[in-house]
Amino acid sequence: MLFREPETAALEALLFVAKEPLTPELLSGILELDPEFIEELLYELRSRYAADSCGLTLLEINGGYKLGTKPEVARYIETLYKQPAQALSNAALEVLSIIAYKQPVTRGEVDFIRGVQSDRALATLVEKGLVKEVGRKEGPGRPILYATTEQFLLHFGLSSLDDMPDLEVGSLSDAEVASAVED
Repeated sequence: MLFREPETAALEALLFVAKEPLTPELLSGILELDPEFIEELLYELRSRYAADSCGLTLLEINGGYKLGTKPEVARYIETLYKQPAQALSNAALEVLSIIAYKQPVTRGEVDFIRGVQSDRALATLVEKGLVKEVGRKEGPGRPILYATTEQFLLHFGLSSLDDMPDLEVGSLSDAEVASAVED
């Protein structure tokens, strides 16, 4: 529809330049449009980018939206920047998995679950922006609590943590892990 084109163009530009995902409420305030109209425009953009001939996609991350590239064109982008995707080490993936499923969690709790120290892997994850400090746990020493970031969701193509596969829990409860770490 013709009357939507200026609004769609402005919305698309905002999603393109944004470093962080933008919520419909924020977009509504910036564009001075009704939130329901923003949702309609987002739906239209998602449909437009769904075409195989388009290299972009509309990503939904924690209730916000951002433009991104489709995985099918990643090799061309890597060639442009000559930076091959850096894979995470097995240790970093283990630590990231524990944090993703048990967050917020302390380094001591991660170490206990893994059976080895996780300092280096945790530092790598923080450096890559996949994990962040979210506070301190009450108790002796007040250890730092870690949780995943929006970059984690973006990296793994998740809209929210609810999109993660269900995890079959072993025999250790959260209380047992916390008790063992405090000892």
